[in-house]
Amino acid sequence: MNSRRDFIKNLGLVTAGVAFAPSLDLFAAKKSWFDISLAQWSLHKTLFKGDLKNIDFPQFTAEKFGIYGVEYVNQFFKDKANDMTYLKDLKNRAKSSGVKNVLIMVDGEGNLGDEDNAKRLKSVENHYKWIDAANFLGCTSIRVNAAGNGAKEDVAKRVVDSLSTLADYGKKAKINVIVENHGGISSHGDWLSGVLKSVGKKNCGALPDFGNFYEYDRYQGVIDLMPYAKGVSAKSNVFDASGNERNIDYAKMMKIVKDAKYKGFVGIEYEGSELSEVDGIIATKKLLERFK
Repeated sequence: MNSRRDFIKNLGLVTAGVAFAPSLDLFAAKKSWFDISLAQWSLHKTLFKGDLKNIDFPQFTAEKFGIYGVEYVNQFFKDKANDMTYLKDLKNRAKSSGVKNVLIMVDGEGNLGDEDNAKRLKSVENHYKWIDAANFLGCTSIRVNAAGNGAKEDVAKRVVDSLSTLADYGKKAKINVIVENHGGISSHGDWLSGVLKSVGKKNCGALPDFGNFYEYDRYQGVIDLMPYAKGVSAKSNVFDASGNERNIDYAKMMKIVKDAKYKGFVGIEYEGSELSEVDGIIATKKLLERFK
């Protein structure tokens, strides 16, 4: 009987405890459906001037912006893809700042849709070292471009072949090969989504960029690409007095992204000139945080 009374007494205390001192878990902040990362291109002027070095990018991102995911651009360390001493230092600096290395954006390594087959194969080969570097740094992806001249159907066939080869190589390193709408035919969402469907590999996907659709409807473009998205690039250029992007309806864009059941990083890519790079990044972060 005593044990039963003690149990009931203790239960009463627990119940009272819940009533008067709720568990902190009940008030724990709800985890957001996306995390914010910073695309290095947002600071390209600062980097090109030499006021910021690639090696310091993770720490700067964490301390200046309170952002803990980074997206590198290969041209800021283009001669370091095979430099293990440098990559180890970069990895350690990111880790010590609590920063996740998310992806490497790869440019300047040739056209994956090149009409010259030898050049196309060389371009594919040129990307291997960046897959290896991304793997070492703990990234999940490299971003590539689907570029080439000729009829769109022909370019598509060549790009599909190149992406398939890269995806197979990336699979061994557990790296995704993702394509951004980045000018030319790749900025047509229907064309790029068709290419990715033809590739049909789990680790080959898209990096939809809010701003790189040009003559193609930007919202339709993101809708086209979201089924394949393994990242999202939140482009920004100009802001109004209320902190909205003047040319891109972020509420509409982020609803498209959320409705696609996307979970992962949304990368800030500020390219404007009205605000400084630092202020533009801060403005974009504040805008994105409305939708978390």
